[in-house]
Amino acid sequence: QVQLAESGGGLVQAGGSLRLSCAGSGRTFNPTAMAWFRQAPGKEREFVASIRWSGSMTYYADSVKGRFTFSRDVAKNTVYLQMNSLKPDDTAVYYCAARQNIVWSINLYQHAYDYDYWGQGTQVTVFA
Repeated sequence: QVQLAESGGGLVQAGGSLRLSCAGSGRTFNPTAMAWFRQAPGKEREFVASIRWSGSMTYYADSVKGRFTFSRDVAKNTVYLQMNSLKPDDTAVYYCAARQNIVWSINLYQHAYDYDYWGQGTQVTVFA
């Protein structure tokens, strides 16, 4: 089985920064891509960013482009989401997801159904 464990969420003032981590584990953990999604209260889960496991190509939602940076450490089976210039609209539960099927262009995988495994989520709250 595959487990994904997020950490790093918290409470931050607008304009501040947070770094989320997601560690993958399990005998069959072998991602081809990973992603971050978020879900605010009363809203649908939305795509934030994705990264190709091989080659580290990334893709971002327009709402976070230029503020968030997605990276991965293959040796640690861990991905990171560095979030800068945070806004109250970034407040949400952030979920890490892993895909284990073939990947073509990383920008193609922006939907929840593109991913096979999910973490439990970590809360990010940005106050004005």
